Amino acid sequence: EVQVVESGGGLAQAGGSLRLSCVASGLIFGDYVVGWFRQAPGKEREGVACITRSDGSTYYTDSVKGRFSISSDYAKNTVYLQMNSLRPDDTAVYYCAAYESLDAIRAIRNPLAQWRFDYWGQGTQVTVSS
Repeated sequence: EVQVVESGGGLAQAGGSLRLSCVASGLIFGDYVVGWFRQAPGKEREGVACITRSDGSTYYTDSVKGRFSISSDYAKNTVYLQMNSLRPDDTAVYYCAAYESLDAIRAIRNPLAQWRFDYWGQGTQVTVSS
C-alpha cells in the first residue's frame, strides 16, 4: 500500500520560515516526479513546486519563486519544501503528491498539472499571521 505523509506545517509570522517534509512508503521517490500543492480557504488547489531525480531539475509556480525551495533526500525517501519570507497569502493546506516518471521536468508540459499525480497525502496546515 502506498502512503504519502506530510509534516512540518504550523503557525508562522509573516517573513518567517517553515520546512515541510513528505515521506513515502510503498514507492520510491527516485522514480517519481514529486510535487507540492496547496489549497487556501475558498480557493482551488494549486501547484507550488515539483522535483524529479532524473536530472535533478525543479519547477516553481511564479508566486513562490525566490522564496520556496524544493529538495530531496532520496536515501530517506523524503522530499522537502523550504518556505522562506512567508506571507499571509501562503496560508493553506499543503499537499505532497507523486506520479511515476523518469522524464526531465523541462520535457514535461505543465509539470504541476494535478491530473498527472496519482498519489496524494492528507495535507498539512500552514498558517501565516501578519
